[in-house]
Amino acid sequence: MTLRAYLTRCPLVAILRGIWPDEAIPVGEALIASGFGILEVPLNSPDPLVSIRRLALRFPDALVGAGTVMTPAEVTDIANAGGRLIVTPHAAVDVVRAAKALGLVVVPGCFTPTEAFALLAAGADGLKLFPAEAASPAVLRAMLAVLPRGTPMLPVGGIGEANIAAWRAAGAAGFG
Repeated sequence: MTLRAYLTRCPLVAILRGIWPDEAIPVGEALIASGFGILEVPLNSPDPLVSIRRLALRFPDALVGAGTVMTPAEVTDIANAGGRLIVTPHAAVDVVRAAKALGLVVVPGCFTPTEAFALLAAGADGLKLFPAEAASPAVLRAMLAVLPRGTPMLPVGGIGEANIAAWRAAGAAGFG
């Protein structure tokens, strides 16, 4: 299933920051039962690869992977744990290329059109506008006007009940 297909089912990415491996399955069950299809375990969580492995085995139809991915070596570790999703906080072309070489879905962080175009050229499946609280729906709209049609953009950071509708109206495909 493509990133776009997962986001069509539920436009929210569950970022399980700080989750412990023993919490992964019960939390995952609650999220999957609530309609989530994308589960991200940031690598700065306790024993993230164990949590990713457990979630990937228990929820094979979900898109499970890692966030806060910084290096190509981490991409390999995540793939070996069964993860199929790579999310970065930064515009890391080398991480995108490593993920695509392994057939993984990759959503790198960006903040400028220059970064966005470089990441898409490297093979990114979507883009994480980060930190979104430093931007606005108008910035997202302007970026989407010049990016290839259909580019999934996911604002992350500072998104909540008070502003999610404005971001969605600006073209956000989903949110972290």
